Amino acid sequence: MTRIDRRALFASGAAAALLAATGASALPQRGGRLRAALSPELFEQAVAATVYDNLTEIAADGTLRGELATEWSSDPDARVWRFTLRDGVTFHDNKPFEASAVSHLPWDVQMLDPLAIQINLDQPNPSLPYLLAQPGFEIRGATGTGLYKAQKLDDGRHFIGTRVADHWKQGAGWFDSVEFVQFSADHVRGEALRDGLVDVADVIALDGYADPRDFQALPNAHAATHIVSRSVTVPVTVGKSWPLDNLRMAERWWMA
Repeated sequence: MTRIDRRALFASGAAAALLAATGASALPQRGGRLRAALSPELFEQAVAATVYDNLTEIAADGTLRGELATEWSSDPDARVWRFTLRDGVTFHDNKPFEASAVSHLPWDVQMLDPLAIQINLDQPNPSLPYLLAQPGFEIRGATGTGLYKAQKLDDGRHFIGTRVADHWKQGAGWFDSVEFVQFSADHVRGEALRDGLVDVADVIALDGYADPRDFQALPNAHAATHIVSRSVTVPVTVGKSWPLDNLRMAERWWMA
């Protein structure tokens, strides 16, 4: 895996002071906390995407690649799929990731060996590897295998995660921690952003919330889904087609 570019997004909070307000020509550095104000729907998805991994994932450039799976193939009818699982992955409780952890997927899943599974479908689906990268298909055990471990989760409203040391995704997770706060009202999320309480908020427009000189809309000002403080640098790749790259804000803005 490689970084998107040398002006990659990096830490907010304490580390954000190391970047100019414009975010130009700065080398990425580790540290700090990414703070986000999210709607109830996005809060749940963002927590899942932070704590858990999928078998496959959509990279920042929109291509499909393996996550907990390293290889896959199907029969000619795309009804029987075989996946090779990644070796050396552990859950946050230090238990090894093995084929038994994938049995909860909503199909007939057979364990071929500790690091191989077969999925038998009722109907052909040549897009199964893409489907497995989507929210709702995370591999969930008693804990997750994701880049951040849950330290706090209060009533589905406040989440704090800390980066897992020696995670198998070398080079990812430049934030020390991430914090997601759930607000139902759009204007409350906007006000939290305006007042500097968060770095990212899913609001539909800057109007009334923030000076566009200090904030940027993703993917663009005409079809915004998220507003981001300009103290948090965003690479050019982000904001074209994948504004928050499947909500893995803390992980994938650096990864091509």
